[in-house]
Amino acid sequence: MTVACADQPEPEGLYEWTARGFTVGEARRWIGWGFQVAEAERWRDGGVSTPDDALAWRTAGSTPYTVGSLLRAGMTPGDAVRWRELGYAPAEAAERHLAGERPGPRRLRDLFRSRSRRASVLGDEERAAMRALLESGVPAATARAYLDAGWSGADAVPWASAGVEPGAAGLWRALGFAPGEVAGLDAYEVMREWWDAGIPRDEVAAWVVAGFSAEEAARARATGATVEQAAVLRALRNDGESG
Repeated sequence: MTVACADQPEPEGLYEWTARGFTVGEARRWIGWGFQVAEAERWRDGGVSTPDDALAWRTAGSTPYTVGSLLRAGMTPGDAVRWRELGYAPAEAAERHLAGERPGPRRLRDLFRSRSRRASVLGDEERAAMRALLESGVPAATARAYLDAGWSGADAVPWASAGVEPGAAGLWRALGFAPGEVAGLDAYEVMREWWDAGIPRDEVAAWVVAGFSAEEAARARATGATVEQAAVLRALRNDGESG
């Protein structure tokens, strides 16, 4: 069924479509929906391969030039309509959808996000970090939480992949731990216990991974044991676990 409007030019002949890389069947479908070959080509280049999908995206307010980011974010035309009705531009809608958010009134959402230091739309470095996290299998919501906490993709991937929430990961990193060394531990409790015992921050990880309690480490230090000795035990333990 042709849906061309009376004031639109007639679609070009089939030879012009096939010359642009469309099969005869594809051309007939695009023509049937009232598309010109140049417009169909733009939609196809934008990632939309069928005329009914192109019409749905066009009805949702998208163009061949804006639909790509929406498709990469896993959005449907219905998603695009809901975000648009709430006042979100396509790029911002794609970023929020990719981060696992659902459409909600801007005022209410901004109220809850007002303390965030980050803009809603990701910059180039943040998009690269988000891509690195997602490609490593990290859920979108977790990836966005790491970005909001100021992590880069390369630094965040091992921590996020280990299931450590970004706030705790920041503490573990400050204490000198690696992601594989913190299973079953509580960052805040470790920080309190070891600092109360008078162990310097940059020594905590070596003593903990070597198997010492805070009290044992304090006694060892009092008798002249060094963190370098604990670091050797730490390395031996890590080698044994990886062997």
